[in-house]
Amino acid sequence: METFEWIVALLLGAALLATFARRIGAPYPTFLAIGGACLALVPGAPEWTLDPHLALTLFVAPILVDAAFDTSLRDLRDNWLPVTGLVIAAVGVTTAAVAFTARWLVPDMPWAVAIALGAIVAPPDAAAATAVVRQVKLPHRILKILEGESLLNDASALLIYRLAILAALGGSGLTFSSFAPVFLLTVFGSVAAGFVTARLTRPLTQLGDTSTSIIMQFSLTFGVWIAAEAIGLSGILTLVVYAITISRRGGEQMPARMRVPTFAVWETVVFVLNAFAFVLIGLQLGPIWSRLGDLALPYLGIALVVLAIVILARFAWVMAYGKAIRARIARHGFNPPRPMSRPTLQGGVVISWAGMRGIVTLAAAFAVPETLSDGAPFPHRDLILLCAFTVVLGTLVIQGLTLAPLIAWLGLKDDDPVGREVRLARIEGYRASLEAIADDDSLAAKLLRKEFSAAIELNQAEGTDRLVGTPAGPQRHKAIAAARAKALELRRSAVIGDDAYHVIEEELDWAELAAG
Repeated sequence: METFEWIVALLLGAALLATFARRIGAPYPTFLAIGGACLALVPGAPEWTLDPHLALTLFVAPILVDAAFDTSLRDLRDNWLPVTGLVIAAVGVTTAAVAFTARWLVPDMPWAVAIALGAIVAPPDAAAATAVVRQVKLPHRILKILEGESLLNDASALLIYRLAILAALGGSGLTFSSFAPVFLLTVFGSVAAGFVTARLTRPLTQLGDTSTSIIMQFSLTFGVWIAAEAIGLSGILTLVVYAITISRRGGEQMPARMRVPTFAVWETVVFVLNAFAFVLIGLQLGPIWSRLGDLALPYLGIALVVLAIVILARFAWVMAYGKAIRARIARHGFNPPRPMSRPTLQGGVVISWAGMRGIVTLAAAFAVPETLSDGAPFPHRDLILLCAFTVVLGTLVIQGLTLAPLIAWLGLKDDDPVGREVRLARIEGYRASLEAIADDDSLAAKLLRKEFSAAIELNQAEGTDRLVGTPAGPQRHKAIAAARAKALELRRSAVIGDDAYHVIEEELDWAELAAG
């Protein structure tokens, strides 16, 4: 009963902290991290433990699927160069900088353990950065770069982490001859497995009953991760490819009555997992601090140095890349595939400062094994956990609470390309609806034609009218189906991105539900 009471209290506290964070325009993971740290000071706090092997699967898998489902492939292709730089180079620079720093500060730390520590603190968190930048209307290009990075850098960082942990457990050093084949096999095998699995299991995610379908979605999410890890692939990369494939090829057939509650459930689960990740790590801080004894303060100093290195390494890469790309644009011009904001020094500063760490770092640190293959304690596991939580708490508090004021001070604004695409999609959708009921002479069809014609005029004048109205039976359903087909066509042809498509999809879902 005591455990249940603690769970209820912690969920209530997380909800209150998230509400307060939204009121002041801060990312809610910042206050969850602060709350998790405060738990270490609460007398009589429960001593909960979690199997390290379960941590990544439980906390990261659903959050990856949720993020990947909304990923815009068109925008990823448009910004592939800066995203690739952040996913590979920035993660690599951060991992190397932290590893060398850790070895310098703790000479007896094995290289494999130092590299694992670097990979743990390397990937920024998706929820923290986007929670801020969406509130302050950051330029769309920067937002897409940050979202693409936060989705894919988990795969690169955790792949390095996985190989480093295997090397530490095996007691052998990392060599290129052993690393390269495993890396290539893992990457290409994971991509292929994710795609094939999505095609094979797609019918199972859209069973007729909503609750059954949601349970099946979560079961497949965990199942794909577990199966990939069991056969030696990257669970995180396999799951990203799986989720993107499902969203592009399976979401279209899902009815509105199923999609609306499904999205609500996933959003809630992601929040609960974020909350419990911070809680569980927070509950470990007290015992870790006690075990460290006289080493507590020196280790805290090491953790603060790691925090500084994490922030500086990202700045070093982003600013160096930004200077190079602006020099290239000065020589050859800026010719993007579609209208978008130019790379600027101010944008580079924001991207550099938007490197808050979160649940992936916490889960990866918690997943470090407690013992080696021979039963000996894993070297410096307590230091890794302390560094991970310090980096997460430090970046979320320092950067998370100052990112919005920094954006306002730099004067960066969004020219609303998504809004323009939404209006275009609405106009085309209304026109498709008119064509679908053009030959219907019933009174309901005539009323709908007047409504849709007026909506076209409003959206041509940059209005915000939506495809909703008085239910009108089969005529409205036919019109909505035509508008949905037009929206899918516009997305497939890259006329609109996934952000605009999901806005239209939500409007059509509510219109379909309103029509009965």
